[in-house]
Amino acid sequence: MKSINPATGEIIQEYQEHSSQEVQSIIHQVDLDWQDWKSTSFSERAVMMKNAARILREQKAEFARLMTAEMGKLLLESEAEIEKCAWVCEFYAEKAEEFLRDEEIASAASRSFVAFQPLGVILAVMPWNFPFWQVIRFAAPALMAGNAAVLKHASNVPGCALALEDIFRLAGFPENLFRTLLIPSPAVEAVIAHPDVVAVTLTGSEAAGSQVASLAGRYLKKSLLELGGADPFIVLADADLGLAAATAVTARMINQGQSCIAAKRFIVVKEVAPPFETALKTAFEALRTGDPTDSATQVGPLARPDLVDEIEAQVQRSVAAGARLVTGGYRAKRAGCYFEPTILADVLPGMPVYSEETFGPVISLITVHDEAEAVLVANDSSFGLGGCVFTRDVQRGEAVARQVETGAMFVNGMTRSDPRLPFGGIKKSGYGRELGSYGIREFVNVKTVWIK
Repeated sequence: MKSINPATGEIIQEYQEHSSQEVQSIIHQVDLDWQDWKSTSFSERAVMMKNAARILREQKAEFARLMTAEMGKLLLESEAEIEKCAWVCEFYAEKAEEFLRDEEIASAASRSFVAFQPLGVILAVMPWNFPFWQVIRFAAPALMAGNAAVLKHASNVPGCALALEDIFRLAGFPENLFRTLLIPSPAVEAVIAHPDVVAVTLTGSEAAGSQVASLAGRYLKKSLLELGGADPFIVLADADLGLAAATAVTARMINQGQSCIAAKRFIVVKEVAPPFETALKTAFEALRTGDPTDSATQVGPLARPDLVDEIEAQVQRSVAAGARLVTGGYRAKRAGCYFEPTILADVLPGMPVYSEETFGPVISLITVHDEAEAVLVANDSSFGLGGCVFTRDVQRGEAVARQVETGAMFVNGMTRSDPRLPFGGIKKSGYGRELGSYGIREFVNVKTVWIK
């Protein structure tokens, strides 16, 4: 298993994959530690989770450099990701007991209530685009709920995967409560099938989600999926165009556009489409591409060469189908996995950039006649993760937000995740919720207790 720097193409380090026997042994050890962990108090768990937050902050620079080296994220974004990880650890350390407190319910019994109890060992299959955050946002609530975890991380970020294992061990959690499995994707089925693994959560592509959900169903294991998105970014005629354009650049370019909740389909009412396009073109052409460790760099590399191939093919096929190339549209003329920030206008149904998830620095501009058509286009997608709408009339914005078929909608702000709010999608963007009180209740036994 190789860790390769996408900015240079150089091999950082090679790692030995775990054998099937080692995997079985690790899962057994995790389950043994869980047998004791499930009886610990929330206050005991909270001490360790706060330790994890402290370690994340103390070693932020080291962890950020590791992320940037393995998948090309801008160093400043890597540092921000570590801070967010520390925040979610602290949030659940403080809130887990409240979220999982027994819920009294009146019935024919003398007393009846719902208790929320841990399930056991949970498998997390995680992606490379946010190598720390995707894992921590699952692990913090799962461990605070009294569960244990095994992690199958993306094969291009093994260093991050092992660092995460070390963080929980250094924080004082039991030695084997959270373990990393260095295995290829075909080995996941054996993990899901293992009798000590009770559930699986996956963040990744639609194809990966379909495979894991099928396996979870076959072995009767609970599953949670957070998959792709083609998030709409709606600009109404009365929007503050300066705010909308500035937000659009960030919403599309964060993580070089490699985010499931990055804005992808920019749906603009025709009255304001020309000035909005001009503002985006000016901003995109001013972006500085370069070394992701340089604080002046605004556009770094994509994570792998095949991702450059994929985004290039989507752009070329869309242009061939009639999309108008406003700027960009080609690989950067430099070493590494770089693709120029690209804007496509006159995007119509049937074009790849209209219907497919674009995982890179590409904006798709879709012009509509009015608000009603904007909602129709926003909902004309097999995905339903997040979205946003810009308007000076917040009541109008709320009305639009309620009509768009997604797991989250933001009015006059970009889609983002927040430990305090539930996160997840509908349609082919997956099912289940992470974060907030809803997230910590995904992997617990919701037990009714009836007493007479």
